[in-house]
Amino acid sequence: MNSALTDSDISLTTPAHSKMQELFGQVDERILGVRVYAAPGGCSGISFGMTFSDSINTDDGVLDCDGFKVIIDDGTLEYLRGVEIDFVDRGDGNASFVFNNLPPMESGGGCGSGGCGSGGGCG
Repeated sequence: MNSALTDSDISLTTPAHSKMQELFGQVDERILGVRVYAAPGGCSGISFGMTFSDSINTDDGVLDCDGFKVIIDDGTLEYLRGVEIDFVDRGDGNASFVFNNLPPMESGGGCGSGGCGSGGGCG
């Protein structure tokens, strides 16, 4: 059974929340939420991204937001607990979601704060 996540598990800044609300106003009604995932790669062996999801699995945690859900499976949540998702618009057409406060990975890769965060399929 999936569990409810709280802001202490993962949080969104006001710009990230606003952008996700905007994006969810443009997607098919079958989309249930945005899935945050971990993938091999990146400076510490893992990179993170986001994509729209039309399903919620039994091993997923769900953060209910106003107008959308953030979905994270248990394995990915281990890496992202306490992370803040932000939306940064640099004003030059270069805008993306970023992951702030990523915990250091055990492998000791040389990343700066949030440097490993990747934009996702959401915007």
